[in-house]
Amino acid sequence: MEGLNQTAKAPHTHKVSLLGRKTCALNGVVDVLAFDVNEIILETEQGMLMIKGSELHVTRLSLEKGEVDVEGRIDSLAYSDLPSSTGRKESIFGRLFS
Repeated sequence: MEGLNQTAKAPHTHKVSLLGRKTCALNGVVDVLAFDVNEIILETEQGMLMIKGSELHVTRLSLEKGEVDVEGRIDSLAYSDLPSSTGRKESIFGRLFS
């Protein structure tokens, strides 16, 4: 019985796969907070992730599976340790500018 509870609560494994700075596949994504052609901000199992570049597009999104695919010129990936689970009820702007 204990094994069933652990399996049901197991988080997605966070994984980032970058191919040639043009294609990025991510697992363990909890939410997409903001995106435009120059920047994508994701909440992941390992903290907030900011992807910067140009002509960025989210080509596949499955929050049920925790998966996101991004295409475009990827210049940087940066993590932040902002608390993600404690501020879930706060607005997107409140989390970004606090």
